Amino acid sequence: MWPLARRGGGRRLLLFGLLGRGVPGYAWWTLLAGGLAWLAALALVRAGDRGVATGIAIVTAGGWSIAAAIVAVRWATSGDWPLW
Repeated sequence: MWPLARRGGGRRLLLFGLLGRGVPGYAWWTLLAGGLAWLAALALVRAGDRGVATGIAIVTAGGWSIAAAIVAVRWATSGDWPLW
């Protein structure tokens, strides 16, 4: 029913992140991609496919964690908040 949701969620999150130029763009695109993934996961839960929705949530959490770590490292090294 949802063939695109079942394959390559992590790749899509990475591809969205690569649209950004630099750390701020990477972080914002990753947040956007994760938000869209969560909307897809909610639709899947509603359709009854909870296993795939769980996988999407896990991959999204991993992607957001990586983006948060990159932002934290940039903030620690430069002393300037990189997202504004």
